[in-house]
Amino acid sequence: MERIKINDYRTHKISDFDVISRIHSGEKELYEILLRRNNQKLFRVVRSYINDLEEIEDIMQNTYLKAYEKLHQFKYNAQFSTWLLRIGINETLARLKAKTKYIDLHLSENYTSNLILEIPDSEQLNPEMKMIRQEAKQTLEKAIDTLDVKYRTVYILREIEGMNIAEVSNCLGLTTSNVKVRLHRAKEMIREELYEISIKTDIFEFGFNKCDRLVERVMKTI
Repeated sequence: MERIKINDYRTHKISDFDVISRIHSGEKELYEILLRRNNQKLFRVVRSYINDLEEIEDIMQNTYLKAYEKLHQFKYNAQFSTWLLRIGINETLARLKAKTKYIDLHLSENYTSNLILEIPDSEQLNPEMKMIRQEAKQTLEKAIDTLDVKYRTVYILREIEGMNIAEVSNCLGLTTSNVKVRLHRAKEMIREELYEISIKTDIFEFGFNKCDRLVERVMKTI
């Protein structure tokens, strides 16, 4: 069987299903491909509930380890990313419940801003453009952080991650109608100029340094 280069995850030369099949066959090192393909998406969905960087990375690590342990339960009629996000959300909710005896995530919550933007290491921008871009991202992050968690999570998955309504519905266990209502409400609560900025996909980035660090920790554990 042809050896797979880890960098193939960037060029999509191998599907998630093929990666998983080969992991089952003993090539557990290929799990790194799944980590790198899903780090950004998982980070953003956990970030929609919690804004502590250290805790987010801990939840992400636990999510990947649980997903690896349960990989034999994965059904090939679903997307791996959606299956993984459900595990991540459950892990996040369990963490929140452990910290408080009672929490209702459908009620309004006040979140303090903890800006976590990281411009990619390879970005070539002059200092002035970097400052302008950084300020724009921070402004958008603050606006998103003002949303209740039930709106923020839907908004990030649909508008930032680009998941379709059905995927968001499946991921969060909501009806498609509920997803649409929450998304519409989220957009209403973000001013028009901020919404125009939010179509960019590089806010709440889980940049190269953090990505590499998490991958290394998980791969050493499995």
